[in-house]
Amino acid sequence: MNDFNGDIQWRRTLWIMFVAQLLSAVGFSVIFPFLPLYVQELGSAWHMDLQWMAGMVFSAQALTMMVAAPVWGGLADRFGRKLMVQRSLFGGALVLLAMAYVRSAEELVALRAVQGMVTGTISAANALVAASAPRRRIGYAMGVLQVGLTAGIAVGPLLGGILADRWGYRMAFKVTAVLLTLAGLLVAVGVREVFQRSEDAGDPGLTQGLWNGWRQVLGRPGVSMAYILRFMTYLGRMMIVPVAPFFIQSLLEQDAQVNTFTGLVFASASLMGALTAVSCGRLGDRIGHGRVLILCSLATGLFYLPQSLVENAWQLLGLQAVCGAALGGTLPALSSLLAGYTLPGEEGSVYGLDSSVISGSRALAPLVGSGVAYAFGVRATFLATGLLFIAMALLALWALPRRGGLRGP
Repeated sequence: MNDFNGDIQWRRTLWIMFVAQLLSAVGFSVIFPFLPLYVQELGSAWHMDLQWMAGMVFSAQALTMMVAAPVWGGLADRFGRKLMVQRSLFGGALVLLAMAYVRSAEELVALRAVQGMVTGTISAANALVAASAPRRRIGYAMGVLQVGLTAGIAVGPLLGGILADRWGYRMAFKVTAVLLTLAGLLVAVGVREVFQRSEDAGDPGLTQGLWNGWRQVLGRPGVSMAYILRFMTYLGRMMIVPVAPFFIQSLLEQDAQVNTFTGLVFASASLMGALTAVSCGRLGDRIGHGRVLILCSLATGLFYLPQSLVENAWQLLGLQAVCGAALGGTLPALSSLLAGYTLPGEEGSVYGLDSSVISGSRALAPLVGSGVAYAFGVRATFLATGLLFIAMALLALWALPRRGGLRGP
């Protein structure tokens, strides 16, 4: 009976977090594609270059999250993961609502920096679910969360475009605040966390305890390599973002709707990733998440290479969709590996550090992609991305530990 009740409880937590992840992903992606245009509309109070300010809008959030995420993760292990999920959702709602009333690009950049410090919904959700789900089902659980994330990212830009065209950019921020508030209320009412503080969490002071938690996690076999592979994954995902619209524009006829087709390309990749995430997670539970990671990384790289040779936008759309399907298996595999390499009670530190790694990669990737395009041409960015994923597959094959890796925990 206890096993039956426990099974119901973790599944209840998983599906509530799926809905919360979906709502938050829709909310954040509603405003993401249009931030540069909002900067242009606001203007600079200090007469700074608007293109540089548009870049700062993205970098400020990523950089502050890179610093703050491990701290929040360590606090989750000391005070509870549900509390951190609520903090990220309700805190994000307040900050996003404030963005609807900014008067200049500088104020928007400042609030984006605050957003990076107080949000981190993905790592908080991963930590809560990883602490609730049985280790033998962790791949399935992470796959479900990945579906919520990628489906939300696919739907959000379309909703944001409708809101921005009809009511202006400020309305998109207000709607995002409402979605995050609803997600926070759902977690507050629906999730029941049975939290047990890890054995070492209460002994040292707060700062020393956080440092000890990070050191223990990073010292476990396989963890550092999993973070390196995570960094490479998001580097590959984000490298093409600053150059893809220009590449798509060059492939389309002059009177074509470039923005609509660009959104369709990114949405197709996200939707295909959502379709494969759960099945790849389940496959990893059976054959080992390391094997799934290697196969999906290799497939992603091989499907990126021919994108440098496409002659029309529809070819790019098809290849991006297939890439998205392959990439959808890498993300839950890495999350599951991190759970397999570490101990129960360390989930907050594990996924807090994970979020920091992702944020650092997101901050660097647009610069790398733009640099490759500037030096070698736009098509070379797709070639470099493909080679990066192939190198990632080879590195995973060579460096991941067998225990908790290729064969699963």
